[in-house]
Amino acid sequence: MYTSGNVTLMVADMDRAVGFYVEKLGLDLKVRYGNEWAEVAAPGVTLGLHQARGPIARSDPSIGMSIGFGVDDIEAAVGDLQAKGVLFPASIRETNDLREASFADPDGTPLYLAEIKPQYR
Repeated sequence: MYTSGNVTLMVADMDRAVGFYVEKLGLDLKVRYGNEWAEVAAPGVTLGLHQARGPIARSDPSIGMSIGFGVDDIEAAVGDLQAKGVLFPASIRETNDLREASFADPDGTPLYLAEIKPQYR
């Protein structure tokens, strides 16, 4: 029935959003239709970037949507992104099963990196 799926994010500035997801996060640009729509591919998910027609309001990450990216080495991933100008407002958090680092895209979409601890893989 379904042929594909994506997570659509409304963005204030298409060039800035594509630059962030492709150049800083290193995701693959699948397609771009001017300043109206772009798709970037992450492992297991496609992010659709859609030009917003008005102000963007993001949810509180503790109760709303966030997008996570699994990594094997969280320190290396955080360091790589910080070198590209991505800000991490807090240090890496640890739970029993994972290590997590939160950040946001230029429009405030909550994002995070997660490293599953070896004993839980």
